[in-house]
Amino acid sequence: MKFSIHSRPEILHQLQSKTFDLLIIGGGITGAGIALDAASRGLSVALVEKRDFAFGTSSRSTKLIHGGLRYLKQFEFGLVKEVGSERAVVHKLAPHLVIPEKMLLPLSEGKSMGYWLTSIGLKIYDWLAGVKEEERRRMLTRLQTLKAEPLLRKEGIKGGALYAEYRTDDARLTIEIMKTAARFGATVLNYAKVIGFQYDENGKINGAKIQDEIAKQEFSISATVVVNATGPWVDEVRQADHTISGKRLHLTKGVHIVVDKKALPIKQAIYFEVADGRMIFAIPRLSKTYIGTTDTTYKGSKDEVHATPEDIQYLLNGVNQNFESVNLTPALVESSWAGLRPLIHEEGKSESELSRKDEIFQWTSGLISIAGGKLTGYRKMAERVVDMVVEENFSERGLKSCFTQIIAITENPFKSHQEVKKYIEELANRLKPFQLEAMAAYLVSNYGRQTDEILRGEGAITESSLLQAELEYCLNHEMVVYPEDFLLRRTGMALFDTGRYDKVLADVSKILPSVEHIQ
Repeated sequence: MKFSIHSRPEILHQLQSKTFDLLIIGGGITGAGIALDAASRGLSVALVEKRDFAFGTSSRSTKLIHGGLRYLKQFEFGLVKEVGSERAVVHKLAPHLVIPEKMLLPLSEGKSMGYWLTSIGLKIYDWLAGVKEEERRRMLTRLQTLKAEPLLRKEGIKGGALYAEYRTDDARLTIEIMKTAARFGATVLNYAKVIGFQYDENGKINGAKIQDEIAKQEFSISATVVVNATGPWVDEVRQADHTISGKRLHLTKGVHIVVDKKALPIKQAIYFEVADGRMIFAIPRLSKTYIGTTDTTYKGSKDEVHATPEDIQYLLNGVNQNFESVNLTPALVESSWAGLRPLIHEEGKSESELSRKDEIFQWTSGLISIAGGKLTGYRKMAERVVDMVVEENFSERGLKSCFTQIIAITENPFKSHQEVKKYIEELANRLKPFQLEAMAAYLVSNYGRQTDEILRGEGAITESSLLQAELEYCLNHEMVVYPEDFLLRRTGMALFDTGRYDKVLADVSKILPSVEHIQ
């Protein structure tokens, strides 16, 4: 199935023309992972998303494929083992999108994590996660820690640790998985909202009523099984099926801010403790540094989640307290984002104590819902859901077991991070005559070797022609509808290159097709 804005009429026809084995509601990382797993095993799959793909939590995380070190303190060894092991798998599937990142953990006098306890904890972490020997944790002396990060405030530093993590672009990862699912035959559509369900004579769910949010027209999709993978909206969808009983979600808000690297010129990613005992990250990304996250109970609108001045000041205070010669102010914050964690509610536990483990709920109607979980664990979450779907409904078909651990997430993939770096160097040389070599790392980290298609046929390249080529690619291959889809979720420009964003916003708004054009 094509993954293009111009294919929307064809996709709408496909969705209405047959009964699918599986209908997935929700176009975040979980829904995308389920679609890929199910389609690759041979199921006919439909997926709808009421906004853009990755609109919710899947574009608003800390953008790390990480093992959840802090979950060791909660004795969630199974979760640490699973997501820790998955890091290497996802890195291998998309090395340009999942990038090795050594994380520095400074250890300070009077803070909650002591030197020897941290050393033992990280050793267990490496063992559970199956970390390769050359990437395992390395404990540092006080002098080594301050040499690794000279900006750290020196008072109280006892030592530190370096351990392995992976940085990603969560929205790009979601989009690429969705594109791969479409290549395996999944029929997927954004801006298509579920407004009700269909049932057979026995009260079993067998489809959904959809509103096309572009054309404002209603239609129906028929399916043998329906899965609710809507993240923070899981309980709303369960309510529409009258299944909101038993366990429920507890939403917490996480906020991140972006500053120029010159304002916080750290040498590498750092995970550090702040005054209230919480841990936050500071992570370099190209010419910026981003900082997060908060963890507070949220009860507002799920569609309009923002960083408040108080959220931003909390993060600024945390940085200023831990780094010398750094005085971050709200005026230095170039952008911010806020997302919701759809955690499973547990009585008597605070926000930060709630488990990040996923759970699957099934109601008598047959509706399957999945909630909780982490970005890192998307593939295993999908495997559990599809195993359940197949076992209960399609066991007689003799379908394959899950093999997404060997399905590359992009076309013409890289084999290693070394290949990625070499390609960036080659591209920089190609762009150098046009004084655009600085764009090489950005293009490759977003599109991988698909950059070749963006630049195909280009003679002399200008900033304007590059923007046009990039936008055309996203229209033809990534189902962009509105400027925000392109500027925020496909490119990250609105967060990590606000200068370029300000320059191109008007042009992008003119170039994108009107709603009438795509009906």
